[in-house]
Amino acid sequence: MNQIRVGDKIPDFSLPDQDGNIFRASDYLGKKQLVIFFYPQDGSLSCTREACYFRDLMDVFEESGAEIIGISGQSVESHKNFAEVNNLKYKLLSDTKNEVRKLFGVPSLILGLIPGRVTYVTDRKGKVVFIFSSHTEIQRHADEALKICLLLKKNYQD
Repeated sequence: MNQIRVGDKIPDFSLPDQDGNIFRASDYLGKKQLVIFFYPQDGSLSCTREACYFRDLMDVFEESGAEIIGISGQSVESHKNFAEVNNLKYKLLSDTKNEVRKLFGVPSLILGLIPGRVTYVTDRKGKVVFIFSSHTEIQRHADEALKICLLLKKNYQD
C-alpha cells in the first residue's frame, strides 16, 4: 500500500458529502488549504470528540484559509445524522469502499479491524505539508493542523 508523505501531492479524488453533493479535491486546488482528517466511525466517543473539536475551531481554520474535510467509511445517511446531531458545518465524506483511505495509505489498527485516524494538511497547491497520526491524542489532530494552517496563512501574506 502506497502511503502519502509530506511533500507529496494529494491524489485527485471525489466522494459524496453528507448532503449527497460530490466533493472533488481538484475544485480546491489553488484556492484553499485542505485539512483532511480520516476517522474510524461516526458516533463513537473519540470520533465525536474529534469532530466536535474541529467544529469548535472551524472559524479559526476558515480565517486561515483552510477547508476542513472529514472522511470515514460510513454512508451518506450516517454522515448526515452525525453532522446534524453534532452541529458539524464542514464536509463529511463517505468513503464506503475505503478507496480514498487506501489512496492515502491510511493504516488500520488491530489486524485491520479499526480504521486509522490520520490528519493531512495541504497547501493551496495540494501538496501535503503536514501529517499527524494518532489514535489516542484526539484533540492534537486539530491543534497541530491549526498551527500549520496559521503558518501557511502567514507565508501567503509575506
